[in-house]
Amino acid sequence: MGLFSFIKEAGEKLFGGKDAQAAPAGGATQDDLNAKAASAIENYIATQNLGASGVKVTFDGSQGKVTVTGDAPTQAAKEKITLCCGNVASVTSVDNQMNVTNPEPEAQYHDVVRGDTLSAIAKKYYADANKYPAIFEANKPMLSSPDKIYPGQKLRIPAL
Repeated sequence: MGLFSFIKEAGEKLFGGKDAQAAPAGGATQDDLNAKAASAIENYIATQNLGASGVKVTFDGSQGKVTVTGDAPTQAAKEKITLCCGNVASVTSVDNQMNVTNPEPEAQYHDVVRGDTLSAIAKKYYADANKYPAIFEANKPMLSSPDKIYPGQKLRIPAL
């Protein structure tokens, strides 16, 4: 699957991203801040109920890099975990080293830009704007509504 790039300023605000990248203050070490950020990302992945086991996240605040390991039940779950990690403010790259129990073809990805809608994205990839529910479903539970996408977000575009 490789290393995926993300936009640092976009995404869920799970932890003090600037704190994780700045010089530690008040007795906290950089390792403490990185561990706190990794824990926040692990907890976020757990709330998505993707069926993964043994998920372990490490975060390097100086580089904005997340590395995730563990076992995913499907390729889709592995890809959603990549997005859980990457669509977090202060994360610039994700190295997903998870094992997949039931391998399947990888999805494509789309970086949301200003003015994008799921319908427009569906038209681009599927030549049919009415197929936007496939993209919405492929990105649940991270997306709570088809209308709630934002610039800088990365979305899975599954094959139909």
